[in-house]
Amino acid sequence: MLRKHSNNARCLTWNLVLPSDFAHRTQSDRFVHGTPATLLTNASVWTGDSGGYELYGADILIDKGIIKRYNDLVTVDVGGSWVTPGIVDMHSHLGVGSAPSLSGARDTNSHKGPILPWLRSLDGLNTHDDAYRLSISGGVTTANVLPGSANAIGGQAFVIKLRPTDERSPSSMLLEPPYTINGTQVDPSLPPRWRQMNRKCLCGCLFIGRVYGNTRMDTFWAFRQAYDTARQIKDSQDAYCSKAMAGEWEGLGKFPEDLQWEALVDVLRGRVKVHTHCYEAVDLDDFVRLTNEFKFPVAAFHHAHETYLVPGTLKQAYSKTPAAAIFATNARYKREAYRGSEFAPRILAENGIDVVMKSDHPVLNSRYLLYEAQQAHYYGLPANLALSAVTSTPAKVIGQDHRIGFIREDLVIWDSHPLALGATPKQVWIDGIPQLENPYVAKKPVAFQSVPSTPNYDKEAIEAVKYQGLPPLTPTKAKTDTILFTNVSSVYARNGAEVQEMFGSLDSAPAVVVVRNGEIVCHGSRASCLTSLSFPEVQFESFDLQGGSISPGFVSYGSSLGLEEIGGEESTKDGVVFDPLSGNIPSLLSGSEVMKAVDGLQFAGRDTLLAYRAGVTSAITAPTSRGLISGLSTAFSTGAAHGLEEGAVVQDIAALHVNIGHSRSGSVSTQIAALRHLLLDSASGTPFDLVAKGEIPLVVQAQNADIIASLIKLKKEVEANAKTALRLTVTGAAESHLLARELGEANVGVIVTPSRPFPDSWELKRILAGPPLTKESTITTLMAYNVTVGIGITESWSARNTRLDVAWAALESDGVISKSEALALASTNLEKLLGVKPGASLSGDLVATRGGSALDLDAKVVGIISSRRGSVEWF
Repeated sequence: MLRKHSNNARCLTWNLVLPSDFAHRTQSDRFVHGTPATLLTNASVWTGDSGGYELYGADILIDKGIIKRYNDLVTVDVGGSWVTPGIVDMHSHLGVGSAPSLSGARDTNSHKGPILPWLRSLDGLNTHDDAYRLSISGGVTTANVLPGSANAIGGQAFVIKLRPTDERSPSSMLLEPPYTINGTQVDPSLPPRWRQMNRKCLCGCLFIGRVYGNTRMDTFWAFRQAYDTARQIKDSQDAYCSKAMAGEWEGLGKFPEDLQWEALVDVLRGRVKVHTHCYEAVDLDDFVRLTNEFKFPVAAFHHAHETYLVPGTLKQAYSKTPAAAIFATNARYKREAYRGSEFAPRILAENGIDVVMKSDHPVLNSRYLLYEAQQAHYYGLPANLALSAVTSTPAKVIGQDHRIGFIREDLVIWDSHPLALGATPKQVWIDGIPQLENPYVAKKPVAFQSVPSTPNYDKEAIEAVKYQGLPPLTPTKAKTDTILFTNVSSVYARNGAEVQEMFGSLDSAPAVVVVRNGEIVCHGSRASCLTSLSFPEVQFESFDLQGGSISPGFVSYGSSLGLEEIGGEESTKDGVVFDPLSGNIPSLLSGSEVMKAVDGLQFAGRDTLLAYRAGVTSAITAPTSRGLISGLSTAFSTGAAHGLEEGAVVQDIAALHVNIGHSRSGSVSTQIAALRHLLLDSASGTPFDLVAKGEIPLVVQAQNADIIASLIKLKKEVEANAKTALRLTVTGAAESHLLARELGEANVGVIVTPSRPFPDSWELKRILAGPPLTKESTITTLMAYNVTVGIGITESWSARNTRLDVAWAALESDGVISKSEALALASTNLEKLLGVKPGASLSGDLVATRGGSALDLDAKVVGIISSRRGSVEWF
């Protein structure tokens, strides 16, 4: 009788729905007893509700872990600050891809086979991941933790709240775990709960193809076999239940089930939110056909770089149209992502596809997931959909919108409008518990309390589709040698090794700037510059910058920009140089072990041209190395068509680059001993001899403070021997803030790479997090001790975001970093630190922006003024 009752209950629960009175609960199941109620008043609230997204002057009561009401209450005034639901990261590997990355806590992927639906991310969830605290400081309150991408079906995902719990266990972090965590028994008295599952649908150069040697055909046959197995089990269960519910128990036997396949059977029953990594049209089409063959819905396609090209294909999926979970600008890191577009979010939304912005943490630091929404908004996604893309939309997609993604359980108070660049939490509540202890935020301009205006990118969005993700990127040269820029609010230009403001917004009225042959010949009032245009033979174009600005072209450093086209495709890259410590240097290269990046330069790549269109006019790139010596870097123009073009190579040799770290070949002491030998004993005229004589800089990639301290001592040793100053620059430098005074005293420059550090390895464990966790950042700490600071990037695709990186650094400095100093972080400071000699022109390449300065999120780069080429180019 007990067996009959249990199996009948199981059959009945397959079609359960969420109870209609769930919203009327008075206490969260995650409520921590003793947590006091919190009342916020006078808040500007972005609710996420379609009936009315914004409320002003609202009151919010948080009690027993839920939002009980918002309005008509009076107590603590939050001064009109913006309040939103907690950020929801729908694609994360928090806790399984832990920070710092250590072999004992690396549980993202299993390599036991392509089809593994029985694995669970919960079983590898590390509660000691340093990233939880950092992600909370970015407003992230909930994450869907997925297994990795080494399998066609990687296993089951779990939704967690990020706050630390008293139990300190992974299970205590779960948000609505599916029924019982171990097993598949269902309590019919409880509301149903969604399961999550991760799968990947391409052969992929990066994972499935490399790990298992599978082609797309192999992978989809594996899918069909797996789903056919699940379908047979489901059919047996359905037949069993049909007889059981009719009371036909005689000879029925045991309930048909298989623990390995039960999760996949649940997929076919529509009880699992399926998350599928699909990049290209071929993969999307394959998986859509799979959903229709086996009749199961897909919650979302992830990464999904080509979904904007085939929205109609998504709409053909079984039962419902999947959402697209995408990056804002991260693309071209492998072939499948080559056609990714910054306009994908807006194009998808225009086609009725739900858009989710995700981090794929730690691929992108989920602390800055909101930045993905900000960029999507900048490129045309409407403001309400941009915010929904990191709150209410992912909550709906994972089936948790009755709890999260809206003003229901978790809240964030922001120091500015959440779509404003650098928006930082003042406080974060998870389950009614404040998460930030003594938070610090910088004072932001009043304008940052409003939704940023955005440039018009209609033409570019149309071309992205027209050219199937590969629109032409080359600029158009101006038709005349003389250009009149009008309505210019400010002009910044290089002056030797510094950036100076020539005039700015404090001046009485917008000015004009006259450019001839790539040089500024006049700036100021129109009347004062008329003489530059009054000659009959002078023909000129006029361009209205609409309150925009002219400033120095940015410099990119730190990635393989100019040496690779597609990160995951070896045939598109210069390759990796030989490591002398490995002893594998070919005899042919004996005596010439130091390679030159200039010999491997590739021009007119998509990342290079996208950077150029974003105001990055030059890059300094060193050879790619996994060992001690990288080689000699080169400086080149990002807008050049080929290496023989005038001004394509700015400087053949800039600096000598080496790498010191715990994960490199040989011990750290061995690496430093080798470097000491090379600096003290190299033959005259060799690169290391030139470094020792102070003729070119030595640039050392090092993150750890102890390694940096050893480099400072080595610098003194070499200087004592050579009787001249060693020009040392440390790049990476995540822990350099611990030695700021010593670096300043030793005259060692620093390139913080990336500009917002993340502790992804043990060498970076002691980062200075910056607001709201710390008042100071690494950059401001170093500058306080007169260290020359630059910023760098680690991946080529992010070069285009350089202007936003320096703007962010200035914003969170609370006025410590001026606009001129911010511009210098990625221009003159980098040139000085990396050995680029000042050009003949005092202005160098300049960037014209419309609608704001190069440091404003709402500005658009419209042209490059190049003194090196003697011309102006338009975008």
